[in-house]
Amino acid sequence: MGKTFEMGTVAGYLAKPAGKGPWPGLIVIQEWWGLDPQTKSIADRFAGAGYLAFSPDLYHGELAELGDSQTAATLTQKYAPGAPADLEKVFDALKSHPNCTGKVGSVGFCFGGRMSLALGLSRPVDAVCTFYGGGMQQLFDQFGSLKSPVLGLFGDQDVSIPVGTIEQFDQLLVSMGVEHEVIVYPNSGHAFFRDRDPKAYRPAAAEDAWKRVTDFFARKLK
Repeated sequence: MGKTFEMGTVAGYLAKPAGKGPWPGLIVIQEWWGLDPQTKSIADRFAGAGYLAFSPDLYHGELAELGDSQTAATLTQKYAPGAPADLEKVFDALKSHPNCTGKVGSVGFCFGGRMSLALGLSRPVDAVCTFYGGGMQQLFDQFGSLKSPVLGLFGDQDVSIPVGTIEQFDQLLVSMGVEHEVIVYPNSGHAFFRDRDPKAYRPAAAEDAWKRVTDFFARKLK
């Protein structure tokens, strides 16, 4: 469904809905493995739901194999400092794209979940979703700049994001007056939405999360 594309000088994967636009824009942000087939498949799913979906390649052509955490960590360390600026370029270009209505949301997974929140700190994103945003606590002291409505989706067995961190996230958004919903799925760990990873995937949680995120974006973007 999608194709390689450049959005605001940032290369990535663009998936368009069938038919004629314009459509709401959606930035689909990779896990720490990179712009892999999983991320592209999610962009395709969102295109099927009626969004002009773009997944930027924040690792600029580099990729870690699933399970190779050492390489993924190295790539994250290398590219994370420049990722927010890349996402700002993508946001600006997507918002003004002739096939976009001007409404733009963001959704990210793992590393991308943190980057989705980071984009909401610097741009007027119409809706921000974070799936188990790894390291999101690094942004907590900047949440005063967050104006976008937020949907947060987590697993209660995610050792990288303890339940206490999720509670702190929720309480911070309450204190800042940010419209939000935080869902924690039982018996689910990190990457419960990743259907290409049988060890992590939790079908019931993933199905509910898909319904919630598509409902959220339908309300805020369409």
